[in-house]
Amino acid sequence: MYFGLSEDQIFFQDNVKKFLEDNASIDVIRKIANEGDKTSKEDLHDGIVILGINNILIPEENGGLGLDLLFATAVAQSLGEGIATLPFTGSYVMAPIAIKYGANDKQRNFYLNEMSKNNINFGVGFSEFFGSRNESELSFSNNKVNGKTLFVLDCDFATHIMLSDKKGQIGIVSLESSGIEIIDLITVDKTRIFKEVIFKNAEVDILENTSSSNEAISNAIDAGRIVTAADSLGASKAMLDKAIEYSKERKQFNRAIGSFQAVKHMCAEMAAELEPCYSILWHAAHSFDNKEKNKKIMACHAKSHISDISKMVSKKSTEVHGGMGFTDLLGLHYWFKRIGVNRQILGSPEIVREEAAQSQGL
Repeated sequence: MYFGLSEDQIFFQDNVKKFLEDNASIDVIRKIANEGDKTSKEDLHDGIVILGINNILIPEENGGLGLDLLFATAVAQSLGEGIATLPFTGSYVMAPIAIKYGANDKQRNFYLNEMSKNNINFGVGFSEFFGSRNESELSFSNNKVNGKTLFVLDCDFATHIMLSDKKGQIGIVSLESSGIEIIDLITVDKTRIFKEVIFKNAEVDILENTSSSNEAISNAIDAGRIVTAADSLGASKAMLDKAIEYSKERKQFNRAIGSFQAVKHMCAEMAAELEPCYSILWHAAHSFDNKEKNKKIMACHAKSHISDISKMVSKKSTEVHGGMGFTDLLGLHYWFKRIGVNRQILGSPEIVREEAAQSQGL
């Protein structure tokens, strides 16, 4: 039995990869990350929307493609490989899944229809549910929200914020509402934007089914972790490929450094550790799509294991490049830092493994 991506999934993945290769060179990424080039960023977003990645998980009856998480995972690998400066995990994966499981019929049809037309884009802030801080105290009451949420994902083109309280209740706030303050959060990863959002009696639309069940937020976080792992895996593949290419070109003592055993061993170790990650990732997405009993455990394992392997690859790839690996000229640091931030997004490996243990009653 062959277990891997289908021809359609590979085709979708390759289209995204080709688009980024043609339109998001390292010079473009550098302009966006270091100079805040909004025009280039908007052009990239418009192009990626034309490819349909915003509609992957939206049902056909709502104007979407009606595809599954494995498709989204395949796309996320390409986005990570190309260090795309684009929203995806929150806006186009977690948000539609939360609406699918947490909204009533009226809410579901409204939000999904508007998302399919690109009229509504979500920033997602669920940190209160799985990693709240004492001072945040985010709360819903009488269709109002107060408090703050940290590390909101995908605010780049957001029109609304989707957030949750400690109980897993999910609310949606329009950014046109009063009582909202948005603060930029500085991270080492300049390819993406993270925000802190403070609410003071802001109007909130509570997804009806989340008042009695945690299914929506649990599924959204599981999917987000799988897709974040896919992004890290794509970034790791890019770093491995760059290390191998560099080792063939860089010469020392009149020999390509790739001919030295130490460098061969580093590249071989990276490749050997990365290869099983594809199966873990695809199995996790398959388990999610088929609602298997082990879907949460697989999501946790994929996120935690790939986070650790990606960290190793990012370090060894930089070592293969020697001193050049730390320079802005090569831009290797964009992939390195993205992997580092992905490791913490939606729960560090330690938090995620503990959650997996608790889900098994350990």
